[in-house]
Amino acid sequence: MADLTRRAIRASFLKLLEESPISKITVKDIAAECGINRNTFYYHYQDIPALLLEIVKEDSDRLIRDYPTIDSLEEAIRVACRLVMDNRKVMQHIYHSVNRDIFENYLWEICAHVVEKYFDTIYGGRKISAFDRETLINYYKCECFGQVIYWLENGLSDTAMQQFQRICELKKDQIEELIRKCEESEANAVK
Repeated sequence: MADLTRRAIRASFLKLLEESPISKITVKDIAAECGINRNTFYYHYQDIPALLLEIVKEDSDRLIRDYPTIDSLEEAIRVACRLVMDNRKVMQHIYHSVNRDIFENYLWEICAHVVEKYFDTIYGGRKISAFDRETLINYYKCECFGQVIYWLENGLSDTAMQQFQRICELKKDQIEELIRKCEESEANAVK
C-alpha cells in the first residue's frame, strides 16, 4: 500500500509540474491532487526536494540500466538528452528551479555513464594507459554535460540538437586520432 501511495504522490507531483514551476507547487497542492492529506505526504517524503530527488534518481538509474553499451558519441549525447526528452516540460521546470542541482548531479552521473560505456564499447580493447583513458572520459563527459545544458538553456531547440549531431560528425575522426596518440605514448612508455 505504501508503494502505491508513493507512486500516486509522484504521479500527482509530475502532473502539477507539467503545468507549473516547482516554486508554485506546494505539499497542499500535491496532497489535493493525489487525494491524500498533507500528513500522508510527509509520512513518505520529507519535503518536495526529497520527492524530486527520488524522481530524478529513478529516471537516471533507469537510463543507466537501459544502456549497458553505447556505440557512438552521438548516441551518448542522445541518451543523456533522454532524461530531458522523456519529460520536457517537467525537466525544464526542474532545471529552472532552485533545485537545479538535483537535476545536474544526476545528469552528470548519466553523462559519466554513457561516455564510459562508449569508450568501453568502441575502444575497450585498445592499449592506452589508465591515465589517458580517464583523461579522455573526463573530457568527453564534460562535453556531453555541457551540450545538454546548452540545449536546455536554448529552450530545447531543434537547432541545438542539430548542432550536437554536426559536432559529433566532425569529431568522429578526432576521437580515433586521440586514441591512436594514446596508444603510441603507451607503446613508447613500454620500450
